[in-house]
Amino acid sequence: MASSDNDKARLDEAARAGWLYFIAGHTQDEIAKALKISRASAQRLVSLCLAERLITFRLEHPISACMELAARLKDRFHLAACEVVPTDPAQPLAVIGIAERAATVLETSLRAEKPSIIGLGTGRAVRAAVERVSQIDSPNHQIVSLVGNISADGSASFFDTVGRLADRTRARHFPMPLPFLMSSSAVRDQMLRIDPIAKVRAVAAKADLRLVGIGQMDQAAQVHVDGFVSREELFEMRRLGAVGELIGWAFDAEGHIIDGGTNRRLTSIPLQLPARGLTIGAAAGPAKIPAITAALKGRLLNGLVTDEATAGAILAR
Repeated sequence: MASSDNDKARLDEAARAGWLYFIAGHTQDEIAKALKISRASAQRLVSLCLAERLITFRLEHPISACMELAARLKDRFHLAACEVVPTDPAQPLAVIGIAERAATVLETSLRAEKPSIIGLGTGRAVRAAVERVSQIDSPNHQIVSLVGNISADGSASFFDTVGRLADRTRARHFPMPLPFLMSSSAVRDQMLRIDPIAKVRAVAAKADLRLVGIGQMDQAAQVHVDGFVSREELFEMRRLGAVGELIGWAFDAEGHIIDGGTNRRLTSIPLQLPARGLTIGAAAGPAKIPAITAALKGRLLNGLVTDEATAGAILAR
């Protein structure tokens, strides 16, 4: 109990120091004097404030070049929503920018009075978005997993998102306690008929908002790196024409779901064709351009959050 009280007091001090530094505009020397601590302690408290996300920053001014790219993507692919963020030249593969915008989308739904169901996929961008959602008391909303998150060795994915978002929002949540792939389509079908699983899938089918990552299908594919798909299975899907995947569903360059391979053993919620509700893909980077483009062409998504460089490359294809 004492340790918990000490932690709370420390966070209170960090929040106070953070407010003085970032909001009130005081220097660290001034903060040290005001709080009667050393300058080094003031510096540590400000750093702790940032590390614990007691204070966050979001760019509110729309950048015209990004807005123009978003408008062109919406027009070309008939999207319901599109957000384009600046690309960091020093870190072109970073997901921070798209995660911030995706977090805003999640928060908008979670702050709404009308109850809604939010379906989540996996992946770096979705996980990063969830980590950036503020603490919100949203018990009237529901959060559901769109994908089984257990790999072949029985371990859960690091990028699981449903429980993490529920912790931040107090929303009722529905994980998908299934292996990503089953040993056969017959076993998959049998598992999906189990009553608790069927109930979770029924909730997921009614999701008002779906936020998913968009995976590439090269040797750096996240489903392979995370241990859900073997090297042999990955190569098989590539031979069948796979260029990308959404919640595990592999699709070809035209955005058609592949009839074969791992798709026949996948436990993820079926994709709606064309996408209904609001189905937003969050992804960026040169390696993901073929997958993002194909998903948009096939109308597997009706929303996109990406960065400036990726948006430009998609429009140039």
